[in-house]
Amino acid sequence: MQIPLTDLKVQYGSIKGEIQVAIDQVLQETNFILGKQVEFLEQEMAQYLGVKCAVGVASGTDALVLSLTALGIGKGDEVITTPFTFIATAEAISRVGARPVFCDIDEQTFNIDPVKIEKKITAATKAILPVHLYGLPCAMDEISSISKKHNLKIIEDCAQSFGAEYKSKKAGSLGDCGCFSFFPGKNLGCYGDGGMVVTNEAGIAGKLKILRNHGSKDKYLYVTHGFNSRLDTLQAAIVRVKLKHIDKWVNQRIACAKIYNELLKGMPSLSLPQAPVYARHAFNYYTIRVKKGRSIVQGRLKENGIASAIYYPLCLHLQEVYQDLGYKKGDFANAERCQEEVLSLPIYPELTEGQIQAVAQLLGGEFKAAAL
Repeated sequence: MQIPLTDLKVQYGSIKGEIQVAIDQVLQETNFILGKQVEFLEQEMAQYLGVKCAVGVASGTDALVLSLTALGIGKGDEVITTPFTFIATAEAISRVGARPVFCDIDEQTFNIDPVKIEKKITAATKAILPVHLYGLPCAMDEISSISKKHNLKIIEDCAQSFGAEYKSKKAGSLGDCGCFSFFPGKNLGCYGDGGMVVTNEAGIAGKLKILRNHGSKDKYLYVTHGFNSRLDTLQAAIVRVKLKHIDKWVNQRIACAKIYNELLKGMPSLSLPQAPVYARHAFNYYTIRVKKGRSIVQGRLKENGIASAIYYPLCLHLQEVYQDLGYKKGDFANAERCQEEVLSLPIYPELTEGQIQAVAQLLGGEFKAAAL
């Protein structure tokens, strides 16, 4: 049995007709850059997420870069974030000339530990950039309290958390800016690159629209140095189709995670993902911790046709690109422990209970017998 980490083919099959109609409409209109579909998607995203404004951009990375720029964060500033995330999070901070300041995670949630944030604040700190990793929202009440106390901005990295909720509020609606990725493998993905910034501040949204279009407020008239970061009309049309299905798909992911948790519970070698009662975990990834023998476990999964992935094998503070920041091994014990143990298993809306049982049987049978 071959079980991929995610299966975009089966998803496409279920919405093929809708996708073809949407694409054909764009081709007929021939407005491929910032066409009507982008504006429509921005309106629908704002409504879905419960925010006032949404601005389509070229990628999730650009969403972060443009948000930091729009908030006036740049050279000499510091932004506190997690070392246990995809490079884009810290890369965006570096791209605007600011310094990433890493803070350890809570190893139960994999998210930045708010208890440790305040100790990282200096006179140069301008923002906190929490990442809702794997689809689980961070502890935003605590983070918001710290930001208000120290007059800091909050930029939410929601690349993996579309459809997630914190105390009934959508991820992305809890800070100054919420940044989304439409990378194909995300809960809400397009068929290429794409991204979105959401905010409740019309002034920020106005700056973002100028920044994404070469710094232009009016055609061929430029008010600032900007970017070429416009969401393609075709991709916007595709995301609009998928947005209609997102709640169903997230609910299916949650159902898959519950089946995994039920089948895998009680195995002392595994730690399973749990969502606090106040949070709706969107399960962009279903990530377990294998306390012993992860490489053996992953190898046996592969031998049996079951895909898996490690998000992420080396924390950012230990990466070559950030050696100049002066961090060393041992600085963030929780994040470093997790990098050695995390393993993401197949999860997508169309994953069947039989497929989940096959994965669980392999983990709970052969590996348990091997005393891993």
